[in-house]
Amino acid sequence: MSQPKSAVIMDARILLPAVDGAFRKLNPRTLMRNPVMFVVAVVSALTSVLFVKDLVTGGGDLGFSLQIIIWLWFTVLFANFAEAVAEGRGKAQADSLRKARTETQAKLLSGDDRTRFKLVPGTSLKVGDVVLVEAGDIIPSDGEVIEGLASVNEAAITGESAPV
Repeated sequence: MSQPKSAVIMDARILLPAVDGAFRKLNPRTLMRNPVMFVVAVVSALTSVLFVKDLVTGGGDLGFSLQIIIWLWFTVLFANFAEAVAEGRGKAQADSLRKARTETQAKLLSGDDRTRFKLVPGTSLKVGDVVLVEAGDIIPSDGEVIEGLASVNEAAITGESAPV
């Protein structure tokens, strides 16, 4: 059976919504969930106001102030972007697992004969069904090993980058 494809780091389907998400997360109610970024955003807004004041009154070192403001806002937006990318990748992984669940075929064993099986959709399995899982197969459902040994790659479930 085919393995589910892992999420690509630079996937436009994740990155483009993340850019929009980075700006949506500038909402103060959203920022308050992360106190550090909330403080950085407040300081960014405050320095922006002070910059405009200095711009109007002609005081202060405008170049230096502008650089600080740019870095502060960049920090807030990048943190929001990184969070949105992580959320997007998580959703993509969950969708991939859901899709694999519906498309996975199970080798349903019939009766006591452990050599005969019929392919059925993984979603049609019921408690008590016995399935055959061979090396390289995707496990069609939750269960327990009743015969033989198993080493299972749970990376798709745990989110680890390497087999666990």
